Amino acid sequence: MKIYLEKPELAGVAFLVILTIVFQARSGGVFLSAANLQGILGLLPEVALVAVGVTLLMICGEFDLSVGSVFALTPMSMAVMLEAGWPFLPAFALGLCVALLVGFINGVLTVKFAIPSFITTLGMLFVARSVTVVISGGFPPLLPNGAFPKWLFVAYVGPGDMFRMSFLWFVAIAVLVTLLLSRTNFGNWVRATGGFLPAAQSMGIPTKRVKVACFMLCSLLAGLAGSLQVMRLGAPLPSIGEGLELQAVAAAVIGGTALTGGIGTILGGIIGATLIRVIDNGLVLSQVDANWFKMALGALTVFAVILNAWLRKTAKSIKVETGK
Repeated sequence: MKIYLEKPELAGVAFLVILTIVFQARSGGVFLSAANLQGILGLLPEVALVAVGVTLLMICGEFDLSVGSVFALTPMSMAVMLEAGWPFLPAFALGLCVALLVGFINGVLTVKFAIPSFITTLGMLFVARSVTVVISGGFPPLLPNGAFPKWLFVAYVGPGDMFRMSFLWFVAIAVLVTLLLSRTNFGNWVRATGGFLPAAQSMGIPTKRVKVACFMLCSLLAGLAGSLQVMRLGAPLPSIGEGLELQAVAAAVIGGTALTGGIGTILGGIIGATLIRVIDNGLVLSQVDANWFKMALGALTVFAVILNAWLRKTAKSIKVETGK
């Protein structure tokens, strides 16, 4: 019993099950239909990839509020290069390198000058968004026809065209990051760095490099997610990704990631991101005013934190009573 209560993603799973039942009933059975699930899964990677990166960084004990801006800057950089006649692979690689550079700057400024990452990345949020608007020239470029292989990134695949290729990319990346966190020394360093920094430093863990690496991975995943959205839509907009950083943090928290660092799982962040898509979709099918979405997300975040705290406290009390 104690083992299950200690699972950080337990509250998120409970909310997901409850809301699925509620929306299935209120939508007259449409919510779990194949067509609706296709829509949910088709858009999920664009939020979940960002949530995976933010979850990893929060486990390391830091925040990144610039991911929404990187979500827009990366594909805008790619689109500008494509419009200038660059081949797809170099343009795509340049966009991802821009994302890595933003993450590197965030990480170095945070660890070198001991600035709270909240402040560092809040500043980068405005800087990256401004650069996105400037390089767009006020007229977002369209992706040239045939500029990228749609079959590789956004085409529908699977039985009944249930999934987009972007979903398969997301699954592969989520598995890799999960293995990185749970099966490697780097993953142990991430948890130690976020759990108790002085102890990690005394053990010889290169905590500064670990944090910089996590910032870079977080930005890279945000940039990839933005590129997938733009390839789906066919054109980048300077405004895409606005507010996404808060949704990603909410997804991580709902999935059981501790704000203080050291606790959390990639699966929990994915469950949180799935809940966000479920709420967004379910409110529409239930014919509820979409303006209630943010209220529902905020309430769910608070309830998840309270429930997770209660579950951890209960697990500790069981451990004390049983002596195990």
